[in-house]
Amino acid sequence: MARPPSLNAFLHFECVARRGSLSRAAEELSVSPSAVSQQIRQLEEQMGVKLFRRQGRALRLTLEGEQLFQASSAAIRMLRDAQAHLGQSRDSRRLNLRVTPSFGVRWLGPRLSGFVARHPDWDLRVDAAPDPSDFEREIMDLDIRYGAGGWQGYPERAVLDDLVLPLCSPAYLAALPEAPEARLDAARLIDSARALCQWDLWLWRMGIKTVANRKTILMDRSSMALQLALDGAGVCLESLALAAPEVEAGHLVPVTPHLPVIRFPAYWALCPERNLSRRAVRLFLTWLEGEAAGHEKTLGRIIAGHALTVETVSAGDWLVAGAEG
Repeated sequence: MARPPSLNAFLHFECVARRGSLSRAAEELSVSPSAVSQQIRQLEEQMGVKLFRRQGRALRLTLEGEQLFQASSAAIRMLRDAQAHLGQSRDSRRLNLRVTPSFGVRWLGPRLSGFVARHPDWDLRVDAAPDPSDFEREIMDLDIRYGAGGWQGYPERAVLDDLVLPLCSPAYLAALPEAPEARLDAARLIDSARALCQWDLWLWRMGIKTVANRKTILMDRSSMALQLALDGAGVCLESLALAAPEVEAGHLVPVTPHLPVIRFPAYWALCPERNLSRRAVRLFLTWLEGEAAGHEKTLGRIIAGHALTVETVSAGDWLVAGAEG
């Protein structure tokens, strides 16, 4: 099968047909006339037809050339229009954002109306996905990732910390033993498969040994684990970053208030350096910082209200390989 002509050959042909001269086309394309002539000759050979005929010093399209010019000029115009539209989209008031699913649903989603109210004429696209953005192949401005940080090739800034502790509904807690150190032996433990800090690791770091045949539930996402705990199915090991509204409202309560809340950086904003020059990205990051500051005040009230202590650790101390929330 013959190889189809290259797009470059069509670009050269369209320019010659439009300008009526090899030299004028070469000037527009910033190449030599011989390079243009070679592209036209190769295109004619591959198409199997003559595209131009000479009339004096000018070039005139043949019937086949005229047909090809109509088709190629329309296609090139469509490509240029698409390019212009994409360029306008990226430079206008539009923000393409990717977030990890649980963060998007439980933390960012309830706050986004404030950003939209502040920028009502903006277009906002939010993609909730566990996979990081490929900024070289996708039209994505900013990514908010869950993890220990250290994404190579991209500047990153910490957005939120995880504050991890066992949580359950008040009714479920009332059915557990009164002694805090005995509660986890009797509880059904709800794990999140994508969390950085999971039950086995937390229990080991806290020096707690539970019964060998303890009852467990493994959920795929933190949002699912939290909902199960709200429904009274067990004790989840989750973060106040995601559960703050339910804890502040009393729908979830700490199970082991005598043990410290483990705090470490877990949510990061990252993107290529070039994206940081975009006004939309800068404004969103500024807004995000303000929301995170307000969130910290909420966490302070919760910690004080339940007389909790906080132990700050490095994210790497609690990393589970391949975690993504």
